Amino acid sequence: MSAVTAPALDPVTLLGELIRFNTVNPPGNERPAAEHLAAVLRDAGFEVSLYAATEQRPNVVARLRGTDDGPTLCLLSHIDTVLADPDAWSHDPWSGELIDGFVWGRGALDMKSQTAAEVAAAASLARSGWRPAHGDLLVVCVVDEEVGGALGAEWICEHHPDSVRCDMLLNEGGGWRAELDGGQALYGVGCAEKGVFRFKVITRGVAGHASIPRMGENALLAMAPLLARLAERQPTMQLVQEPRALLEALGESTEDPAGAVARLRGRDPMLALVVEPMCGVSLAPTRILASEKINVIPSRAELRVDCRVPPGLGEVEARAAAEEVLGREGYELEFTERVMGNRSPIEGPFMDRIKEWIAANDPGALCAPSVLPGFTDSRTFRAAFPDLVAYGFFPHRHMTIAGTWPLIHGADERIDVRDLQFATRFYGDIAQAVLGGDAREERR
Repeated sequence: MSAVTAPALDPVTLLGELIRFNTVNPPGNERPAAEHLAAVLRDAGFEVSLYAATEQRPNVVARLRGTDDGPTLCLLSHIDTVLADPDAWSHDPWSGELIDGFVWGRGALDMKSQTAAEVAAAASLARSGWRPAHGDLLVVCVVDEEVGGALGAEWICEHHPDSVRCDMLLNEGGGWRAELDGGQALYGVGCAEKGVFRFKVITRGVAGHASIPRMGENALLAMAPLLARLAERQPTMQLVQEPRALLEALGESTEDPAGAVARLRGRDPMLALVVEPMCGVSLAPTRILASEKINVIPSRAELRVDCRVPPGLGEVEARAAAEEVLGREGYELEFTERVMGNRSPIEGPFMDRIKEWIAANDPGALCAPSVLPGFTDSRTFRAAFPDLVAYGFFPHRHMTIAGTWPLIHGADERIDVRDLQFATRFYGDIAQAVLGGDAREERR
């Protein structure tokens, strides 16, 4: 009696199921979603373990072993989400409904869609009977990314490193698509993430009774010109290798990066909005503190600035950028966080496989390195495994960057089902391209 090939797992159905698990973090409560994913992968033939720092928040680690030694490819995602205000949405953010060709709900873009695509691709391969010819396929679904990953990627890389050790990794942070002049498409491959060098700006004065405004010296008013300078400009751009390659792919000169971004703004405003912070140190004032009492003129005011620094640059460049914008007098500057950026090579065999797949599945499209202005769990894996090549790549073909970025962490988050299916094909194909092996009939 001949074997029957198991049907492929539908990523659209799986995404709807994942969205219906409310994993807003905090508190997260990812266990029901994690157990569901573990069951799907276990039933497909993966070896599955749950590793948890706390009972209700386990991380899923699933391995499909190859028939010979070789590299490990990891498909990484996180299953927690940010909050959602149902009153601001057109549809219930935890419905996972399929409406007009889109799956709606919190996590539809960030990033339960990638979880669904990666798990569906991996499970479908395993159910078909495929096994890597060399090396292992690893699927890792972690918790707690939205608040830093202390119970997720950071914890598992510290306490169970061998369970997630890998040579190649695909995660969030890239795969966005922009349509350039003449209709040509460009995909960003997330090769790097900016570092975090947050600081406080402190101004000082003399306290006094607020009923006499000219009494004392108001430290808060001394902050006003500094805020105005931060509103007027960003520091001079400093191109590192990734944005340099991206601007070149966009047909822009790198001799004058500010001019290149200005021209790009005329071509594609949303793309320019994303590219600009890749091109140097960025400064964003986010909090200000002064008097603790309404009737006291403050003798001290403190401004918190979120400073992001390109990979390869650090505190020296961050301080120089701050002084360029703020000047050097009239305030004190004190760093509160120092986290270097992280990166993987912009060229190499793994990148070649990604480019080859895009060339075959979106003819004429380009791929170029990009820098994520924020950070993902890739930073933790790159730090834990220094030889790892990690890229952010979840390819969209139908929703461009102008359509996706405004929805991430926003109301009415949704994904085109064609993009979900497109990405699922990518993960299945890339696993076979880098690990070898052929799908065969499932053995019963």
